[in-house]
Amino acid sequence: MAVYELKNRLVVGIASSALFDLAESDAVFRDQGEDAYRAYQEAHLADTLDKGVAFPFIRRLLSLNDLSPDDPLVEGIILSRNDPDTGLRVMRSIQSYGLPISRAVFMQGRSPYHFMPALNMSLFLSANEDDVREAVALGLPAGRVLGPAVADEGDDQDLRIAFDFDGVLADDASEQVYQSGGLEDFRFHEVTNAATPHDPGPLRDFLAGVNRIQRREAERRAADADYRFRVHVSLVTARAAPAHERPVRSLKKWGVTVNDAFFLGGIDKSTIMEVLRPHIFFDDQVGHLTGTARSTPSVHVPFGKINQPDRSLGA
Repeated sequence: MAVYELKNRLVVGIASSALFDLAESDAVFRDQGEDAYRAYQEAHLADTLDKGVAFPFIRRLLSLNDLSPDDPLVEGIILSRNDPDTGLRVMRSIQSYGLPISRAVFMQGRSPYHFMPALNMSLFLSANEDDVREAVALGLPAGRVLGPAVADEGDDQDLRIAFDFDGVLADDASEQVYQSGGLEDFRFHEVTNAATPHDPGPLRDFLAGVNRIQRREAERRAADADYRFRVHVSLVTARAAPAHERPVRSLKKWGVTVNDAFFLGGIDKSTIMEVLRPHIFFDDQVGHLTGTARSTPSVHVPFGKINQPDRSLGA
């Protein structure tokens, strides 16, 4: 068999807890133990799992492979704490929904994120907070899905992705200035350093991968005027003028782009999400996601000083 190369693809790792609703299965494991969990999964092997928080995002992302049927642009790989036996229900559910996911790593109770670099992953999604925090602490791009699953509208084939900036696309150096010195120090720091690009954060490379797909869409549009762009990327940040310029310049310096930007200056992000309706939103602060998760598939990226339990900075 020929080697299947991953280096030129956008590879996303998905825990079964992000792709499907495992609340019932997890309750059996917690309340009755591993043997009962195994028996439960065996008894329900033919029962398709309900869709989870990340399902609409993953389905749409994988659908973009129709831009290159012979050489897929996107690869989704299951990273699971299940063993192969108890993971059978996950794989059967994937098949039942018609998701083009054929590759999986099952680790029997152990954290699977260590394999992210070997599999060229630019994102790992899971509902397991410990796994995500440990992955991010190692410099790996991971996020924890929050909130209930949102209805997956089958007639909507677009893919809308929204990112916070500090601690997500960029590092948290400026956020630390804000936490230690307040808003005025933060504004002065950002205006003074407007021409200096930020260091990249955990999801900069994932955005670069999304941009590659958008360029493929542009090529398709050039060849077919009837082709309709499906991928739309938004920046949604609590920054406001005059601190808006440095993020824009940083994105350009990194060679990545967004389609639109919201500089909200403290306005509740959930009010924007209800109109924007992204299929996934990444933010580094749980406080921002408490509101968005009620209506928007939301992901906490526990990056930076503000996410350290023993941090000396403000909450």
